[in-house]
Amino acid sequence: MRKLRVYVDTSVMGGCFDPEFSAASKALMEMIRTGEVVLIASDLLAIELSGAPPNIRDLVAGLPKANVETVSMNEETERLRDAYLRSGVVGQASASDAHHIAIATVHHADMIVSWNFKHIVHHDKIRGYNAVNLMENYHPIAIHSPPEVI
Repeated sequence: MRKLRVYVDTSVMGGCFDPEFSAASKALMEMIRTGEVVLIASDLLAIELSGAPPNIRDLVAGLPKANVETVSMNEETERLRDAYLRSGVVGQASASDAHHIAIATVHHADMIVSWNFKHIVHHDKIRGYNAVNLMENYHPIAIHSPPEVI
């Protein structure tokens, strides 16, 4: 049986060390560590984590390599990000959030998991991202918070 391929953004990593979000974030990381799901980690995630405290940076590095698929930003992900911005799903200030969605979409993630309820895990934003995906000939993508996945 194919494993669920889950794209996470930086908020999930930081959530491991936030009392409000740690239980669900740690449970998701444990699902990745044990191989129940595969983490899709992007170079954008790596860039964002490079400025984070060491305990957060080390989370991905400590996962078994067999359970992590690394993907990259490219012209296709940038075009899709720009389509989200042009359509007004989010504003320019949230371009990195839109880029996470684009990377996950282009690399065929089964879902995106985030604690970002303003720009990612938000009913209107999810509808907007998926409307653009359909207009640009991509499949809709599931977007959830960690408690919905564990």
